Amino acid sequence: MTRVLTIAEWLDDYRDWPLLDVRTPAEYAQGHIPGAINFPLFSNDERAAVGTIYKQVGPEEALLKGLEFVGPRMADMVRRAQALAPQRRVVVHCWRGGQRSASVAWLLEKAGFETCTLQGGYKAWRNFILDGFHHMKRRIVLLGGRTGSGKTAILHELARLGEQVIDLEGLAHHKGSAFGALGEQPQPTTEHFENELFMCWHALDPDRRVWLESESRSIGRVFIPEGVWQQMRQAPYVRIHVPFERRVERLVADYGRFDPEALIASFRKIRKRLGGQWVQSAEEAIRKGRLDEAAAIALRYYDKTYDHFVEKHQPPSLVNIELPSGKPEDAARMLHALEVGKEVGI
Repeated sequence: MTRVLTIAEWLDDYRDWPLLDVRTPAEYAQGHIPGAINFPLFSNDERAAVGTIYKQVGPEEALLKGLEFVGPRMADMVRRAQALAPQRRVVVHCWRGGQRSASVAWLLEKAGFETCTLQGGYKAWRNFILDGFHHMKRRIVLLGGRTGSGKTAILHELARLGEQVIDLEGLAHHKGSAFGALGEQPQPTTEHFENELFMCWHALDPDRRVWLESESRSIGRVFIPEGVWQQMRQAPYVRIHVPFERRVERLVADYGRFDPEALIASFRKIRKRLGGQWVQSAEEAIRKGRLDEAAAIALRYYDKTYDHFVEKHQPPSLVNIELPSGKPEDAARMLHALEVGKEVGI
Protein backbone atom coordinates (compact mmCIF):
# COMPACT_ATOMS: atom_id res chain seq x y z
CA MET A 1 0.00 0.00 0.00
CA THR A 2 1.31 3.45 -0.93
CA ARG A 3 2.49 5.52 2.03
CA VAL A 4 1.83 9.25 2.13
CA LEU A 5 4.81 11.32 3.39
CA THR A 6 4.97 14.87 4.66
CA ILE A 7 7.73 17.06 3.23
CA ALA A 8 9.56 16.88 6.57
CA GLU A 9 9.38 13.06 6.59
CA TRP A 10 10.76 12.92 3.05
CA LEU A 11 13.63 15.26 3.92
CA ASP A 12 14.55 13.34 7.05
CA ASP A 13 14.06 9.71 6.05
CA TYR A 14 13.43 9.15 2.33
CA ARG A 15 15.96 11.32 0.51
CA ASP A 16 17.81 8.23 -0.76
CA TRP A 17 14.71 6.96 -2.61
CA PRO A 18 14.41 8.07 -6.26
CA LEU A 19 11.96 10.99 -6.40
CA LEU A 20 9.73 10.96 -9.48
CA ASP A 21 8.08 14.25 -10.46
CA VAL A 22 5.13 13.24 -12.64
CA ARG A 23 4.21 16.79 -13.67
CA THR A 24 4.67 17.94 -17.25
CA PRO A 25 8.09 18.94 -18.60
CA ALA A 26 6.97 22.60 -18.59
CA GLU A 27 5.98 22.47 -14.92
CA TYR A 28 9.26 20.75 -14.07
CA ALA A 29 11.29 23.36 -15.97
CA GLN A 30 9.63 26.18 -14.04
CA GLY A 31 10.87 24.69 -10.79
CA HIS A 32 11.28 21.31 -9.14
CA ILE A 33 12.54 19.68 -5.97
CA PRO A 34 16.32 19.37 -6.38
CA GLY A 35 17.23 15.82 -7.31
CA ALA A 36 13.75 14.98 -8.59
CA ILE A 37 13.55 13.15 -11.93
CA ASN A 38 10.93 14.30 -14.42
CA PHE A 39 8.65 11.30 -15.03
CA PRO A 40 5.70 12.97 -16.75
CA LEU A 41 2.31 11.30 -16.81
CA PHE A 42 1.21 13.71 -19.55
CA SER A 43 3.03 15.83 -22.10
CA ASN A 44 2.48 19.58 -21.98
CA ASP A 45 -0.14 19.40 -24.76
CA GLU A 46 -1.87 16.37 -23.26
CA ARG A 47 -2.30 18.03 -19.89
CA ALA A 48 -3.71 21.14 -21.56
CA ALA A 49 -6.20 18.99 -23.48
CA VAL A 50 -7.30 17.08 -20.36
CA GLY A 51 -7.69 20.34 -18.45
CA THR A 52 -9.82 21.86 -21.18
CA ILE A 53 -12.13 18.83 -21.26
CA TYR A 54 -12.39 18.89 -17.45
CA LYS A 55 -13.55 22.52 -17.49
CA GLN A 56 -15.77 22.39 -20.56
CA VAL A 57 -17.28 18.88 -20.34
CA GLY A 58 -16.62 17.29 -16.97
CA PRO A 59 -14.31 15.14 -14.83
CA GLU A 60 -15.48 11.77 -16.19
CA GLU A 61 -14.72 12.71 -19.78
CA ALA A 62 -11.37 14.21 -18.71
CA LEU A 63 -10.47 10.94 -16.98
CA LEU A 64 -11.27 8.95 -20.11
CA LYS A 65 -9.17 11.26 -22.26
CA GLY A 66 -6.28 10.91 -19.79
CA LEU A 67 -6.52 7.12 -19.95
CA GLU A 68 -6.55 7.35 -23.73
CA PHE A 69 -3.25 9.19 -23.61
CA VAL A 70 -1.54 7.13 -20.91
CA GLY A 71 -2.83 3.62 -21.57
CA PRO A 72 -0.60 2.80 -24.55
CA ARG A 73 2.60 3.75 -22.75
CA MET A 74 2.03 2.24 -19.30
CA ALA A 75 4.45 -0.61 -20.00
CA ASP A 76 7.14 1.86 -21.08
CA MET A 77 6.60 3.83 -17.86
CA VAL A 78 7.18 0.71 -15.79
CA ARG A 79 10.32 -0.14 -17.75
CA ARG A 80 11.69 3.36 -17.25
CA ALA A 81 10.94 3.23 -13.53
CA GLN A 82 12.75 -0.10 -13.29
CA ALA A 83 15.82 1.49 -14.90
CA LEU A 84 15.67 4.55 -12.65
CA ALA A 85 14.95 2.63 -9.43
CA PRO A 86 16.47 -0.87 -9.62
CA GLN A 87 15.75 -1.35 -5.90
CA ARG A 88 12.04 -1.00 -6.76
CA ARG A 89 11.20 1.77 -4.31
CA VAL A 90 10.21 5.30 -5.28
CA VAL A 91 8.61 8.49 -4.02
CA VAL A 92 6.16 10.03 -6.47
CA HIS A 93 4.71 13.53 -6.50
CA CYS A 94 2.68 15.86 -8.69
CA TRP A 95 1.44 19.42 -8.16
CA ARG A 96 -0.96 18.94 -5.23
CA GLY A 97 -0.61 15.26 -4.37
CA GLY A 98 -3.68 14.42 -6.41
CA GLN A 99 -4.66 12.04 -9.17
CA ARG A 100 -1.48 12.18 -11.21
CA SER A 101 0.84 11.01 -8.45
CA ALA A 102 -1.77 8.55 -7.11
CA SER A 103 -2.17 7.03 -10.59
CA VAL A 104 1.55 6.57 -11.17
CA ALA A 105 2.05 5.21 -7.65
CA TRP A 106 -0.79 2.70 -8.25
CA LEU A 107 0.76 1.58 -11.55
CA LEU A 108 4.22 1.11 -10.05
CA GLU A 109 2.83 -0.63 -6.98
CA LYS A 110 1.10 -3.13 -9.26
CA ALA A 111 4.46 -3.65 -10.97
CA GLY A 112 6.07 -4.63 -7.66
CA PHE A 113 7.43 -1.28 -6.43
CA GLU A 114 7.34 0.01 -2.89
CA THR A 115 5.79 3.46 -3.35
CA CYS A 116 5.30 6.66 -1.41
CA THR A 117 3.68 9.94 -2.41
CA LEU A 118 4.24 13.44 -1.06
CA GLN A 119 1.31 14.89 0.84
CA GLY A 120 0.31 18.10 -0.92
CA GLY A 121 2.83 17.52 -3.72
CA TYR A 122 5.08 20.23 -5.10
CA LYS A 123 2.74 22.95 -3.80
CA ALA A 124 3.35 21.71 -0.23
CA TRP A 125 7.10 21.73 -0.92
CA ARG A 126 6.95 25.37 -2.00
CA ASN A 127 5.01 26.38 1.12
CA PHE A 128 7.41 24.40 3.31
CA ILE A 129 10.57 26.02 1.97
CA LEU A 130 9.27 29.59 1.92
CA ASP A 131 8.18 29.17 5.53
CA GLY A 132 11.53 27.55 6.31
CA PHE A 133 13.50 30.55 5.06
CA HIS A 134 11.70 32.66 7.68
CA HIS A 135 11.83 30.24 10.60
CA MET A 136 15.13 28.38 10.10
CA LYS A 137 17.52 30.94 11.56
CA ARG A 138 21.13 30.78 10.47
CA ARG A 139 24.27 32.46 11.86
CA ILE A 140 25.05 34.46 8.73
CA VAL A 141 28.22 36.50 8.28
CA LEU A 142 28.28 38.63 5.13
CA LEU A 143 31.43 39.03 3.07
CA GLY A 144 31.68 42.31 1.17
CA GLY A 145 34.17 44.34 -0.75
CA ARG A 146 34.44 46.42 -3.88
CA THR A 147 34.26 44.77 -7.29
CA GLY A 148 37.39 42.76 -8.08
CA SER A 149 38.14 41.91 -4.45
CA GLY A 150 37.78 38.18 -5.20
CA LYS A 151 34.86 37.54 -2.86
CA THR A 152 33.67 34.38 -4.60
CA ALA A 153 37.19 32.96 -4.60
CA ILE A 154 37.49 33.80 -0.90
CA LEU A 155 34.23 31.94 -0.17
CA HIS A 156 35.58 28.87 -1.95
CA GLU A 157 38.80 29.06 0.07
CA LEU A 158 36.74 29.35 3.28
CA ALA A 159 34.82 26.22 2.29
CA ARG A 160 38.12 24.39 1.85
CA LEU A 161 39.06 25.42 5.37
CA GLY A 162 35.88 23.80 6.71
CA GLU A 163 33.69 26.89 7.02
CA GLN A 164 30.02 26.75 6.08
CA VAL A 165 29.48 28.68 2.84
CA ILE A 166 26.61 29.34 0.43
CA ASP A 167 27.62 30.69 -2.97
CA LEU A 168 24.49 32.65 -3.95
CA GLU A 169 25.96 33.74 -7.27
CA GLY A 170 26.88 30.15 -8.08
CA LEU A 171 23.30 29.04 -7.44
CA ALA A 172 21.99 31.97 -9.50
CA HIS A 173 24.43 31.36 -12.40
CA HIS A 174 25.18 35.07 -12.39
CA LYS A 175 27.83 37.32 -10.86
CA GLY A 176 25.40 40.12 -10.11
CA SER A 177 26.62 42.82 -12.50
CA ALA A 178 26.17 43.88 -16.12
CA PHE A 179 29.00 41.44 -16.87
CA GLY A 180 27.56 38.75 -14.59
CA ALA A 181 26.12 36.43 -17.24
CA LEU A 182 29.42 36.01 -19.11
CA GLY A 183 30.59 32.40 -19.02
CA GLU A 184 27.56 31.25 -17.02
CA GLN A 185 24.85 28.71 -17.72
CA PRO A 186 21.33 30.15 -18.27
CA GLN A 187 19.83 31.42 -15.04
CA PRO A 188 17.19 29.33 -13.27
CA THR A 189 13.80 30.79 -12.54
CA THR A 190 13.52 32.56 -9.19
CA GLU A 191 11.34 29.65 -8.09
CA HIS A 192 14.01 27.07 -8.83
CA PHE A 193 16.76 29.27 -7.38
CA GLU A 194 14.75 29.20 -4.13
CA ASN A 195 14.45 25.41 -4.36
CA GLU A 196 18.21 24.97 -4.75
CA LEU A 197 18.98 27.51 -2.04
CA PHE A 198 16.69 25.76 0.43
CA MET A 199 18.58 22.48 0.09
CA CYS A 200 21.76 24.33 1.08
CA TRP A 201 19.94 26.24 3.82
CA HIS A 202 18.39 23.11 5.31
CA ALA A 203 21.74 21.29 5.37
CA LEU A 204 23.50 23.98 7.44
CA ASP A 205 24.45 23.41 11.07
CA PRO A 206 22.49 26.20 12.83
CA ASP A 207 25.10 26.35 15.61
CA ARG A 208 27.93 27.31 13.23
CA ARG A 209 28.33 30.48 11.19
CA VAL A 210 27.74 30.52 7.46
CA TRP A 211 29.44 32.90 5.04
CA LEU A 212 27.41 34.56 2.30
CA GLU A 213 28.54 37.22 -0.12
CA SER A 214 26.81 40.55 0.38
CA GLU A 215 24.37 40.96 -2.52
CA SER A 216 21.57 43.20 -3.63
CA ARG A 217 18.14 41.57 -3.45
CA SER A 218 18.36 40.62 -7.14
CA ILE A 219 21.14 38.56 -8.72
CA GLY A 220 20.63 38.93 -12.43
CA ARG A 221 17.01 37.93 -12.97
CA VAL A 222 16.50 35.97 -9.75
CA PHE A 223 15.66 37.28 -6.30
CA ILE A 224 16.84 36.27 -2.84
CA PRO A 225 13.80 35.03 -0.89
CA GLU A 226 12.42 37.42 1.70
CA GLY A 227 13.19 35.18 4.69
CA VAL A 228 16.88 34.95 3.75
CA TRP A 229 17.10 38.62 2.76
CA GLN A 230 15.83 39.76 6.17
CA GLN A 231 18.38 37.57 7.95
CA MET A 232 21.14 38.92 5.69
CA ARG A 233 20.21 42.51 6.58
CA GLN A 234 20.65 41.71 10.28
CA ALA A 235 23.98 39.90 9.84
CA PRO A 236 27.45 41.16 10.77
CA TYR A 237 29.48 42.36 7.79
CA VAL A 238 33.13 41.79 6.98
CA ARG A 239 34.49 44.14 4.32
CA ILE A 240 37.65 43.20 2.41
CA HIS A 241 39.84 46.09 1.22
CA VAL A 242 42.00 45.19 -1.80
CA PRO A 243 44.22 47.76 -3.55
CA PHE A 244 42.87 49.17 -6.82
CA GLU A 245 45.69 47.67 -8.89
CA ARG A 246 45.07 44.16 -7.55
CA ARG A 247 41.37 44.50 -8.33
CA VAL A 248 42.11 45.54 -11.90
CA GLU A 249 44.36 42.49 -12.26
CA ARG A 250 41.59 40.19 -11.02
CA LEU A 251 39.01 41.63 -13.40
CA VAL A 252 41.36 41.14 -16.32
CA ALA A 253 42.09 37.57 -15.21
CA ASP A 254 38.39 36.78 -14.71
CA TYR A 255 36.93 38.48 -17.79
CA GLY A 256 39.80 38.82 -20.24
CA ARG A 257 39.08 35.40 -21.75
CA PHE A 258 35.68 36.46 -23.06
CA ASP A 259 34.90 37.66 -26.56
CA PRO A 260 35.67 41.40 -26.88
CA GLU A 261 32.23 42.06 -28.38
CA ALA A 262 30.58 40.45 -25.35
CA LEU A 263 32.59 42.73 -23.05
CA ILE A 264 31.62 45.76 -25.11
CA ALA A 265 27.94 44.74 -25.01
CA SER A 266 28.17 44.52 -21.22
CA PHE A 267 29.66 48.02 -21.01
CA ARG A 268 26.80 49.33 -23.13
CA LYS A 269 24.33 48.06 -20.56
CA ILE A 270 25.66 50.64 -18.08
CA ARG A 271 26.04 53.49 -20.58
CA LYS A 272 23.49 55.76 -18.86
CA ARG A 273 25.07 55.33 -15.45
CA LEU A 274 28.71 55.30 -16.49
CA GLY A 275 28.45 57.94 -19.18
CA GLY A 276 28.73 57.66 -22.95
CA GLN A 277 32.28 59.07 -23.08
CA TRP A 278 33.58 56.50 -20.58
CA VAL A 279 31.83 53.65 -22.39
CA GLN A 280 33.39 54.77 -25.67
CA SER A 281 36.82 54.87 -24.01
CA ALA A 282 36.27 51.37 -22.64
CA GLU A 283 35.25 50.08 -26.09
CA GLU A 284 38.37 51.54 -27.66
CA ALA A 285 40.56 50.04 -24.94
CA ILE A 286 39.01 46.60 -25.43
CA ARG A 287 39.44 46.70 -29.20
CA LYS A 288 43.12 47.59 -28.73
CA GLY A 289 43.63 44.81 -26.19
CA ARG A 290 44.18 47.19 -23.27
CA LEU A 291 41.90 45.32 -20.91
CA ASP A 292 43.43 46.85 -17.80
CA GLU A 293 42.24 50.28 -18.96
CA ALA A 294 38.73 48.96 -19.56
CA ALA A 295 38.69 47.27 -16.15
CA ALA A 296 39.73 50.52 -14.47
CA ILE A 297 36.87 52.32 -16.20
CA ALA A 298 34.39 49.69 -15.03
CA LEU A 299 35.58 50.16 -11.46
CA ARG A 300 34.74 53.87 -11.66
CA TYR A 301 31.07 52.87 -11.81
CA TYR A 302 31.06 49.80 -9.60
CA ASP A 303 33.02 51.40 -6.75
CA LYS A 304 30.43 54.18 -6.50
CA THR A 305 27.60 51.64 -6.67
CA TYR A 306 29.11 49.50 -3.95
CA ASP A 307 29.81 52.45 -1.63
CA HIS A 308 26.23 53.65 -2.06
CA PHE A 309 24.89 50.17 -1.28
CA VAL A 310 26.92 49.89 1.94
CA GLU A 311 25.83 53.35 3.02
CA LYS A 312 22.17 52.54 2.34
CA HIS A 313 22.20 49.13 4.05
CA GLN A 314 23.99 49.81 7.30
CA PRO A 315 24.92 46.46 8.92
CA PRO A 316 24.55 45.98 12.69
CA SER A 317 28.33 45.47 12.92
CA LEU A 318 31.17 46.04 10.50
CA VAL A 319 34.69 44.58 10.46
CA ASN A 320 37.26 45.92 7.97
CA ILE A 321 40.06 43.67 6.71
CA GLU A 322 43.01 45.00 4.73
CA LEU A 323 44.27 42.60 2.07
CA PRO A 324 47.30 44.15 0.35
CA SER A 325 48.17 40.94 -1.51
CA GLY A 326 44.70 40.55 -2.96
CA LYS A 327 45.11 36.76 -2.62
CA PRO A 328 41.91 34.88 -1.69
CA GLU A 329 43.83 32.26 0.30
CA ASP A 330 45.33 35.00 2.50
CA ALA A 331 41.91 36.47 3.12
CA ALA A 332 40.38 33.08 3.91
CA ARG A 333 43.02 32.31 6.53
CA MET A 334 42.37 35.64 8.25
CA LEU A 335 38.60 35.21 8.15
CA HIS A 336 38.79 31.62 9.36
CA ALA A 337 40.63 32.82 12.46
CA LEU A 338 38.32 35.79 12.94
CA GLU A 339 35.86 35.72 15.82
CA VAL A 340 33.31 37.93 14.13
CA GLY A 341 29.79 38.56 15.27
CA LYS A 342 30.02 38.04 19.01
CA GLU A 343 28.77 41.54 19.62
CA VAL A 344 25.40 40.62 18.03
CA GLY A 345 25.23 37.10 19.42
CA ILE A 346 26.54 35.28 16.35
